[in-house]
Amino acid sequence: MSDPRNLSTIERYFSAFASRDGKTMSDCYAPDARFRDPVFELRGAEIGAMWQMLCSRATDLRIESSNLRAGESDGSADWQAWYTFSTTGRAVHNVVSSRFRLAQGRIVEQTDHFPFWRWSRQALGMPGLLLGWTPLIRNKVRQTARASLAHYLKSGQSKNQG
Repeated sequence: MSDPRNLSTIERYFSAFASRDGKTMSDCYAPDARFRDPVFELRGAEIGAMWQMLCSRATDLRIESSNLRAGESDGSADWQAWYTFSTTGRAVHNVVSSRFRLAQGRIVEQTDHFPFWRWSRQALGMPGLLLGWTPLIRNKVRQTARASLAHYLKSGQSKNQG
């Protein structure tokens, strides 16, 4: 059964994403939410800070979402992102599938799936092509992303967004 309140949350989330509005994306999450994708595993305020960091640093991000669905406690969406990976200056086209658990019109859990090796080949070039399927590259990307988010949180920038 469809739930208009939950569908509205998912639509608001992706509308904000397309507008690079990390603050509104953050507001779609419950305070104790959980997020997981091939790079990040986050809880609570870290999730909103991640989106605010990524949106504020994006110079050419383009987002398109489709197949937005929501039930009484779950939802899903497919989306694509086109952007320049700032570390290497390489163009990325990421194809992502999101699954949500929702409660009272807020996201309580989100799991994003995308093929990490495909992403790493685009974002990292030859190292991603040769080693992107290995834990070595995945762990290095995770560590770098985590350090970047920690620095962003420490700088207090997430509080200054919106």
